[in-house]
Amino acid sequence: MSDNYHLDPAVKRATWLTVIVAISLFTIKYVAYHLTDSQAIFSEAMESIVNVFASIIAFFVILYSAKPADRDHPYGHGKVEYLSAALEGGLIAFAAVVIVSEAIHAFYEKRPLRSLDIGLVLLGSTGLVNYSLGFYLNYIGKKKHSPALEASGTHLMADFWTTVAVVGGLSLVWLTNIAWIDTLLAGLVGLHLIKEGYHLIKKSIDGLLDKEEDSIVNKIKELVNSHRMKGMLQVHHVRVMRSGKYHHIDAHLVVPEFWTVEDAHDKTNEYERMLFKEYPFSGEFHFHIDPCRKLYCQYCNLENCPVRLEPFKDFRDMSLSELTNTEEPDEVISQLDKDS
Repeated sequence: MSDNYHLDPAVKRATWLTVIVAISLFTIKYVAYHLTDSQAIFSEAMESIVNVFASIIAFFVILYSAKPADRDHPYGHGKVEYLSAALEGGLIAFAAVVIVSEAIHAFYEKRPLRSLDIGLVLLGSTGLVNYSLGFYLNYIGKKKHSPALEASGTHLMADFWTTVAVVGGLSLVWLTNIAWIDTLLAGLVGLHLIKEGYHLIKKSIDGLLDKEEDSIVNKIKELVNSHRMKGMLQVHHVRVMRSGKYHHIDAHLVVPEFWTVEDAHDKTNEYERMLFKEYPFSGEFHFHIDPCRKLYCQYCNLENCPVRLEPFKDFRDMSLSELTNTEEPDEVISQLDKDS
């Protein structure tokens, strides 16, 4: 078991930077909106308000998620990061509804646009800063296994392309004086944000409900197949409960049937430590022990086995479906024999 709980300095630095940049970019976009009266720029400013609130919430959430496990929270506090990402998705969706509503009003009121050249320069500069910050947050979030930071980074990088589209559309308005393009852009931005908010909420719910992630189970499969410890015959019924960067992994482990409880305990602990040396998250394995029932002899290289029925032939790589299989060991191996 690993107890690598602390607020990483890189995560803390990235979170503070997000708050400062979000407030700065909102200020610039708000000024640009008042200079131009552009609904497209208003949509960008509304999204920046979301970024300000989301960055502040993310800061406190990341501080809380770094708290160690305690009596009331035996698996730690990491799942709160998924709540942060879900809240950000909800804020984005709410901002989108306001943007679309305001764009419809502006279309019917036919509000004139002003100083688009200055507005375009200001908006373009915020887009470049957003992309740079988003790339940085996404990198730190993946490296430090922070769902909240990764969600913020992905959101900001998506913002950049929205800003590019808005700058392109407003450039067309500036060149042609066709004002309705501005409200159309604002409406499209709003619809895009509704979609983005939905995906953020869905991803957060999947994390809260511990939806199986193939990438994680594939990593476990890679470790199990590359670390051949004598007596560790087969792993199945793998389930992963994620709490931020902390993973609790339940699995069934098949061991020689003649091992004593003490043998199984000591060797299983050694096997867990071996696997976690290369596992990218902190956490723990919890193995349920199953006896081999003389079904794995041809895959077992244990010397001097008193119950062996046939000689060892070769190791067998375990598949993803085998790892997540919930059947009993004899049913699993019988199915494998049929498949082979």
